Amino acid sequence: MRLSTKTKYIAYIAALHLVLVLLVYKLLFENKALFIASEVFLLLSAGMSIILYNNFMQPIQFVKSGIEAIKDKDFSIKFVPTGKGEVDVLIEVYNMMIDQLREERIKLNEQHFFLEKLIEASPISIIILDYDDRIESLNSKAKSQFGQDNGSLMGKKPEETDLPLLAELAGLLDGESRLIKTNGIATFKAQRSHFMDRGFRRSFLMIEELTNEILESEKNAYGKVIRMMAHEVNNTLGATDSILQTTTHLLPDSDYGDIKDALQVASERNQQLTRFMRNFADVVRLPAPVHERTDMGALTRDVAVFMQNAASIRNIKVINESQENVFWQVDKGQMEQVLINVIKNAVEACESGQEVRVSATNERLAVRNNGKPIDPDVGTQLFNPFFSTKRDGQGIGLTLTREILGNHGFDFALETGPDGWTEFRINK
Repeated sequence: MRLSTKTKYIAYIAALHLVLVLLVYKLLFENKALFIASEVFLLLSAGMSIILYNNFMQPIQFVKSGIEAIKDKDFSIKFVPTGKGEVDVLIEVYNMMIDQLREERIKLNEQHFFLEKLIEASPISIIILDYDDRIESLNSKAKSQFGQDNGSLMGKKPEETDLPLLAELAGLLDGESRLIKTNGIATFKAQRSHFMDRGFRRSFLMIEELTNEILESEKNAYGKVIRMMAHEVNNTLGATDSILQTTTHLLPDSDYGDIKDALQVASERNQQLTRFMRNFADVVRLPAPVHERTDMGALTRDVAVFMQNAASIRNIKVINESQENVFWQVDKGQMEQVLINVIKNAVEACESGQEVRVSATNERLAVRNNGKPIDPDVGTQLFNPFFSTKRDGQGIGLTLTREILGNHGFDFALETGPDGWTEFRINK
């Protein structure tokens, strides 16, 4: 067992004075006066040793008390000068160190509090990972976006969750960013970065939704092109069709019958091209929705009956499963157009014997079909302006649908589920 310096010092002083007492007794016992004087001197020496010991121990006790305060993270304790030079220098250094530690602690707490508030108030979803890249915390925006107020994501890696957006971020490295499109319409910019926590590297994810900005940019771009095209094409077609009609009426039937037939075909082609351009222009000229209290159950029933006639030719059923008295505040005419476009696409995806199901509740409207599933590569492009998988398609239907639902402020998605049913979902 190792002895402490304190024990060694006491043992040394005790042994030294014991030896001196024995020597004085042995040598000076005969000389009473000198013996007594020597004993008094040894007694004073022992007392002085005790005083020196206490003086030596005072800085040690002071340092020990300071260390205990620092261990307890108590930076409010300061020492008062004792009047002893060496100890006072140590006390002054300690008090200066405590003042600096307290100031740094206050500054760090303020910065930490500010950073927490900034993260919490951020309009961007922020997900902070632990040292093992597992989700440790989410800010309010991320909780709202992923619907995870109950903390079910905590402790999972992004790729271990059932959220497609987070699964897409599995291979993202620190410093990288990526544009991700989900459900064919929602577009997100995701970036991964890191910070140092107690000397170790930790990562976090920032997810910003760009859907509105991108849609607005796309609309401005194709709107300008369509207006220019419509102006030039309509001016040319109007004048050309006028010439064709005039020429047709001036030519006698007996001699120029073949020419008149050709002119009529050209005129009809002009009119088809005019309608074609009008369809494009309708997307740009779409008026703002006029909201009215609409029974969506009745609306879906009427549209289902209307579309059943065309579907029955191909032996496809259109079934209405909507609840009664489901009222939404919508533009009835525009929502009817949306339903017609969506059900028409669903019917075209089906084959003989398959079916399309339409349902409306107080919270959502859905059109489901068990026809051909959506290819994942196609799914990300479905709502791109004027994109179509049909050979003769113009892509106007889904573009117009996107504009109408966006103007209503509805969230929507089109995807094929694990059960093989493809669903167009509109959330109120």
